[in-house]
Formats: sequence, C-alpha cells, structure tokens
Amino acid sequence: MEDVPVIPVVRMSGPIGTGGQFRPGLSLATVAGQLNKAFSMKEAPVVAISINSPGGSPVQSRLIYQRIRMLAEEKDKKVLVFCEDAAASGGYMIAVAGDRIIADPSSIVGSIGVVSGGFGFVDAISKLGIERRIYTAGTQKGMLDPFKPENPEHVAHLDSLLQDLFETFKDLVRSRRGQKLTEEEDKLFTGAFWTGKKALELGLVDELGDLGSYVKQHFGEKAKLKLISAPTGFFGRCRAGGIELGGGDPLSRIAAGFTPDAVLASLEERALWSRLGL
Repeated sequence: MEDVPVIPVVRMSGPIGTGGQFRPGLSLATVAGQLNKAFSMKEAPVVAISINSPGGSPVQSRLIYQRIRMLAEEKDKKVLVFCEDAAASGGYMIAVAGDRIIADPSSIVGSIGVVSGGFGFVDAISKLGIERRIYTAGTQKGMLDPFKPENPEHVAHLDSLLQDLFETFKDLVRSRRGQKLTEEEDKLFTGAFWTGKKALELGLVDELGDLGSYVKQHFGEKAKLKLISAPTGFFGRCRAGGIELGGGDPLSRIAAGFTPDAVLASLEERALWSRLGL
C-alpha cells in the first residue's frame, strides 16, 4: 500500500498576547500543546504553520518563535510557514521561525518595529473638576500615568525600552533572514509593511503560494493535511484560547461575551488589524 504523506498544520490566528477571561489571545500557553503534537508526528516530512496575525505582545511572539525552533531542532523537522491575511509585527516574528515562508501575493507582511500607545486625560479631568490622587512607594512607580502631564524623562525611559525590544526583533530577523534580505535595514526595519508580492522582492518571504497547492506540488497529489486542533470542551477551550463558553443557555453565553473586558479586547483587536488597513 502506497504511503500517503500527512502534513500536520498548526493554525495561529488573531492578536498575540495573553488576552482576557473570555477572549484569550494567541500565546505560548494556547499553542504549546498543538505544537508539541504536530512535531511529535514522526512520519510527517515537515510541520506547517499557518499565521494570520497583526501582531501584539513581543514577549509572547518570541516565546512562540523559540518553541517552534526548539521543537524543530529536537525533532529534526523542517518548518513551513504560510502567511494568510497578515503576518505582521509579532506575527512576522513568529513567521521567521519557518525554514521557508510562503505568502499569498496579497498578504500583509513585515511591520518590523515596536509600538506603544496610550491617551492623556489631564485636560479632560480638570474640566470635569476631578483631582487625580496617586500614592506610590518608588519615585518612578507612577510613570506614564495618563492622568498626569507627560514627563520628558519618562518618555525617554519608554523610548529606551522600545529600542531594546526593537533590537531584539531586528537581531532575530537578521539571524533567520539576513542572507536573504535584498534591501538595506534602514528601509526594512522601519515598521513599514508590504504585500506578499513585494515582501518576496525584499527577501522577507521565500515564495508566493498557499498551503494546499504548495503541499500537493512538493509532496504529491495524495498528500493530506492534518489540522492540529486546540483541545475541546469547556476547560480545553479556556486553556487553548477558544472564545466559546461551555454550558448554560445560549443567551447566557452571549451575555458573557459583552463584559467590559470583552468589549475592550474587541476594540484593541480591531485597532491592531486597522493599523494594517484590514
């Protein structure tokens, strides 16, 4: 009987971060089990990872990247990464864990940079007659308080922190893509993002295509894809990053999704995608 290659697929979708109670984000905790299972398939010729993320936490992005590379070396498996709508910022950091990166011509790729944002409410609370009171032990504990005037020293400290994170991101891209990049760093490492077609020209990805077509072309028409799903059931979904709630009537489950935390998480997610024009 002819052996049919089976390619395990781990899908990573959404903003990267720990998320909230009902909207867990994409993090090492939510994908570790799927990665372990995919790389444990001894007969699989490669492991495929499908990414659709606008970015998020630099820490979780790097942790996921490190876990992929650790398993790839431990199990002696090549990693194929496929970019869907976006593999940007932290999503691209994860993507460079792949031995080959394949993108759709219209995928959004890149955004190699670090961003931090917030709001200032100093004038707003003064107009409302509200006095801000904050008590700290530690002279810098109230740093970047949005209800206090911006302090140049605090801004400089934040900039230093962002630069450290930025250097870590750049070093990671250099280590994985350095010989393939076709443009100078002052053009690539600006936070800009490009279509998959342009990313191919810049050396950010290796080729254009999609998961199904690529697998059939390189592993044969009979090759099969096996999606490595997150655990099912209430506790499994909580651990693995699902947003569905188990048990109870449908109205209760819907109502639970409209908590302040859930609404805020939805707005933050929308903002991440909006930065890419998606």
